[in-house]
Amino acid sequence: MTDMLQRYRESIDNIDAALVFMLAERFKVTQAVGEYKATHALPPADPGREERQVARLRQLALDAKLDPDFTEKFLRFIIDEVIRHHEQLRDG
Repeated sequence: MTDMLQRYRESIDNIDAALVFMLAERFKVTQAVGEYKATHALPPADPGREERQVARLRQLALDAKLDPDFTEKFLRFIIDEVIRHHEQLRDG
């Protein structure tokens, strides 16, 4: 393996680690949101907020020259998981 390829792979590994830690932080906050919603009898999902987030992140993807469809799929996966956690908190 060339030095250049090794450096690329090390950069990818570092970015992957950062993504994992960022997702962990995000889920800590969404867990708190879920607990708040559960104790205040709020629904687990907020379709209006989700729609605004998707539109905002699609635009960020375009700005970053990233495929907005991929970005939306990735965000939808995260949102669906968050809603599942919120439903579990609601249902006890």
